[in-house]
Amino acid sequence: MSTSSEVASAPKHLPVRFIRPSKGWRRLDLRELWEYRELLYFFAWRDIKVRYKQTVIGAAWAILQPVLLMVVFTLFFGQVSAFQQTNIPYPLMTYSGLVPWGVFAAGLAMGGVSITANQALITKVYFPRILLPASTVIAALVDFAIASIVLVGLMLYFGFVPTLITIALPLFVLLAIVTSMGIAFWLSALDARYRDIHYTIPFLTQLWLFATPILYPASIVPASLRWIYSLNPMVGVVDGFRWALLGQAFAFDLTSWLSVVVALLIFVSGIFYFLRVEKTLPDVV
Repeated sequence: MSTSSEVASAPKHLPVRFIRPSKGWRRLDLRELWEYRELLYFFAWRDIKVRYKQTVIGAAWAILQPVLLMVVFTLFFGQVSAFQQTNIPYPLMTYSGLVPWGVFAAGLAMGGVSITANQALITKVYFPRILLPASTVIAALVDFAIASIVLVGLMLYFGFVPTLITIALPLFVLLAIVTSMGIAFWLSALDARYRDIHYTIPFLTQLWLFATPILYPASIVPASLRWIYSLNPMVGVVDGFRWALLGQAFAFDLTSWLSVVVALLIFVSGIFYFLRVEKTLPDVV
């Protein structure tokens, strides 16, 4: 917890900030985050520049990666009849799932190691450490915007025209951001103390990819297991994204709301856990 006050020995025009360790659980200081908003933008911009530094095709990787995955999925799974239960062409179905997945995967892969990757920085100066995992997700939104250009092209190629329900699309993008940040807060705080997390993240990313309805429609999951399947918040994100953009059937039932509730729980609990251990990060990282 930090407070500001004037010290008699200091010049009157210079405020002195005392930084003291907090005790127990503490709330998110939105005023402090607002004061450091420019640092958040700097971290996000730095992540974007570092990601594509010394690459030949630069930001085109944001398109090439999901496109190559779409091609591979189409070649190996496109002829599986069980995966053809929707009226959406298979390449478009997989790519429309890969675009929001990229936002989530960034929080999982890059956000999860954001504290240990900035070890030298957080041991020298004070700033709200929660900005580091949050900035990786914000940087991923640039890739999301670039990859969405190809998605629009695919929609036009296959004859899909956005309808009025497309106005609901930002809600599912926001849900992907909330889920991604929540996971990033949890993993980055745990990774600082337990380096096992660093080696678990690649496996967890692959496992989560196949547990999300990207290369198959969620409708192939038996109804009796749907509530368990919906504990994965990305199920609601991908299904809702396709519904808003491509008109895929989407039921606003308890299982759909279950994904939303789980996403919010991960986000809120991630914030509180990160703030709980934030004061110890410079000592254990």
